[in-house]
Amino acid sequence: MATIGNQVLTFADWAKRVDDDYRVAAIVELLSQTNEIMDDMLVMEANQPTGHKTTVRTGLPAATWRLLNFGIPVGKSHTAQIIDTIGNLESESQIDVDLAELNGNTPEFRLSEARAFLEGMNQQMAQTIFYGNTLVTPERFTGLSPRYNTITPANAQTAANVVNAGGTGADNTSIWIMTWGADTTHGIFPKGKIGGLQHEDKGKWRVFDSNNNPYYAYVDHFKWELGLCVRDWRFNARIANIDVSDLQTASAANLINAMVRAMYRIPVMPAQATAIQTSDSDRVQESMGRVVIYANRVIRTYFDLQAMNKTNVLLRLEEFMGKVVTTFRGIPIRTCDQILNTEAALV
Repeated sequence: MATIGNQVLTFADWAKRVDDDYRVAAIVELLSQTNEIMDDMLVMEANQPTGHKTTVRTGLPAATWRLLNFGIPVGKSHTAQIIDTIGNLESESQIDVDLAELNGNTPEFRLSEARAFLEGMNQQMAQTIFYGNTLVTPERFTGLSPRYNTITPANAQTAANVVNAGGTGADNTSIWIMTWGADTTHGIFPKGKIGGLQHEDKGKWRVFDSNNNPYYAYVDHFKWELGLCVRDWRFNARIANIDVSDLQTASAANLINAMVRAMYRIPVMPAQATAIQTSDSDRVQESMGRVVIYANRVIRTYFDLQAMNKTNVLLRLEEFMGKVVTTFRGIPIRTCDQILNTEAALV
């Protein structure tokens, strides 16, 4: 039998949420995080109810050097279709009507609880974007790490875009260079549905306790259907195997060197980032989307300290989306607390 206090609010919980004058207290959100990838990610409607189908070119036709009086074989290109799935993250809050109305400010009391649900779901979604793996948790969606999970080209094509920073233990982290665009990488929500985190105030419902006895409660339902579609893996790069414990030592990974190497793995980048541009780079850059770098708080600290170094010429403090952020060759560096410091070394 489930413990009631672990699932629904009790009087003891109510007492912890009010001040001495019985007004709803301002809760210090010690568990809140910064996951700016949720602000940046382009989200599009999927072309299927439960996923998004992408057709990619996998082979080119071979031409023949023809001799006179000899024919040539017929050739063809090859394509494959990939389906990225969508996960459904849901939660529900139930607050006893008498408990919610006890303080005389029911909407504010319910809002104090709803904020926790929104923050928790936001953290879960950010975690899945980086580490979701449908082979392990089929109810979720596949994130970035399982797609860029090796530094050995013989194991996967995506290894070409994974830079090895040299860490070998289990206290590693990663830096991600992402290109958000309709033809590169974007989030997806089910065809014909509404995108984004949805909250529905169900009002008063007759619910049941652990003994199947009824009572009335205010019910709030939270729902978020989201998936990740990597249409062209070449436009993302991962700097993996960054040993966190070595960052303050002489054997720390050269992150500036690794960032430059990673950027040159991507076919086209903004002109200020790399010198490699195609003849139609303006059109390509417009369609490829926006490039952003993601790192956790430890790596961001390291970058910001380097940005203040007078000898530094690559890291700068610039404005991005109305905020002062650190940039690397003009590419904004954003913070994601869900990027772990305990990643196993990739091989």
